[in-house]
Amino acid sequence: MKRFLQICSFLVCMFVALPALAGTSYSSFYISISDALINAKQGNSEQTKEAIDEFAENWASVTSNQQEAKSKVDEALNAVLESSTQEEQINTIMQLSTALSRLEKLENPVDEEAERQDFETKYTPFMKQFEEALATDDLETILQAYNVLNGKWNQYEQPVREQSVGMYGQIETQLAFIRITLASEEPDLSLAASQYAAFKKSIEQFLDGEDVAVEEGNYSLQTLIDLIDDALQSIENEKYDEASDALTEFIIVWPNIEMEVSTRNSSLYTKLESDLPILVSELTKDKVDADSIADRLSEFKTEIQLLQEDGDYTFWDSSLILLREGLEALLIIMVLVSFLKKSNQQHMARWIHVGAFLGVVLSAVAAVALSFIFHSLTVNTSREILEGYVGLIAAAMMIGVGGWLHNKSTVASWNASLSKQMGQAISKQSVFAMATISFLSVFREGAETIIFYVGIVPSISMFDFILGIVLALAILAVVAIILFKISVRIQVHKFFFVATIFIYMLAFKMIGSSIHTLQLTNILPTTVIHELPVISQIGFYPTIETIIGQFILILIYIGITIYKKTKKH
Repeated sequence: MKRFLQICSFLVCMFVALPALAGTSYSSFYISISDALINAKQGNSEQTKEAIDEFAENWASVTSNQQEAKSKVDEALNAVLESSTQEEQINTIMQLSTALSRLEKLENPVDEEAERQDFETKYTPFMKQFEEALATDDLETILQAYNVLNGKWNQYEQPVREQSVGMYGQIETQLAFIRITLASEEPDLSLAASQYAAFKKSIEQFLDGEDVAVEEGNYSLQTLIDLIDDALQSIENEKYDEASDALTEFIIVWPNIEMEVSTRNSSLYTKLESDLPILVSELTKDKVDADSIADRLSEFKTEIQLLQEDGDYTFWDSSLILLREGLEALLIIMVLVSFLKKSNQQHMARWIHVGAFLGVVLSAVAAVALSFIFHSLTVNTSREILEGYVGLIAAAMMIGVGGWLHNKSTVASWNASLSKQMGQAISKQSVFAMATISFLSVFREGAETIIFYVGIVPSISMFDFILGIVLALAILAVVAIILFKISVRIQVHKFFFVATIFIYMLAFKMIGSSIHTLQLTNILPTTVIHELPVISQIGFYPTIETIIGQFILILIYIGITIYKKTKKH
């Protein structure tokens, strides 16, 4: 996702092992390498470690007849695991990618010379047709020949992309520049001819087995968005030459990022490749349809934003979950202890604390068990797909908990719920019953907390996750002192009302982010509403599918509210 070096390793590794080959494929390992490299360049050390650990775990079971090449991969993997700095980590991951690519080539031998000859046989006839069209100086004839030339390039480009990423990017850019020239208001055919000459030279260099050095750059989807923003700002200021320059820069960096787009949204990939050169040409005309161009660029921007996985949760989300559930558990214990005092049964209070402690311990055990289960499920399953489903399940549970809290938002129903259980335990003088009430109350909150965290952990940095927990624990400690030492009276029903609002807000974000994740993995369709913005901070993505899910949540909340008010009256 980030920078051209990552694209290089991903492309070289990914496309060497095509399904058409009968040998071994390491495509799943390339995904881990790609994830590791993306996160390493973003400085996400925890996510980088997870991707490398996944690679190492799966690699442990790999055997190969190419012992020397296999040992090179082993050495490269050890180098990654021992790397200490970000720069060293990035370099060693690249070396691991190269070593794996070499191993796969040895296990799946490819005759690159034969591939180049096949490409020459198939593609050069269309180049000759374009040359003949250029000689006519007839624009319509040239445009028709160019469309064929460009279409056949898309059909036969694969060996170029596999053998030389640098050459592939150079040829793609040269083809786009030809199209820009031909689509201008007054096409300069001599310029188009010189651009074609450069294009032809690149093709000949590829056929001769030459390569082009890859230029390192900090390229990402955000690069494309920034360039579109620059173009939109220039259009707004009626500086169309500057807008054209920004889109030209977009075309130049496009080959470095196109794989990230094509693997997630093939139709957007096709539209960008075909429409961007036309928009550049439109901006150079005497009469510029600024509104139409701006609308088109805004649509592209929205669709690219939807490809970004930037809907991460923050430490506030992590803190909110534990704070809400922890406060609820504290309030339950406070009510139980207060009930004992009113009943002159203070000697049984220690069993309330014992039950609460056991609830916390079992919650921790359940959290560890759930983490192992989650890890085992992702071994042979797309992690992103599983994250999407788990997020929706967690959101559904949040909705259920929200309904329960809303039901407890009256003092009467809250007191009745605990008084009934405590009254039975006290009447029987049952220590076990007393501890069980406390245990179940705390463990229920712990279980809910775990489920909610499972829904957000894959999309939050470990630092933010831990920071949120620490912050929540600090607040809970202060509240506990206030509750049990100072004995300040708290209006419990107000807490439940506020907690309900926060639960539905977090569920809103979780539904949007989870559906968006499933859309990125092509599990769910994506129908974009271009007039609406992307607001990833609250999980709002302008697609019909995400909006329907969040609208259902809003209807449920309204329905629960109306039901409770009706029942009250």
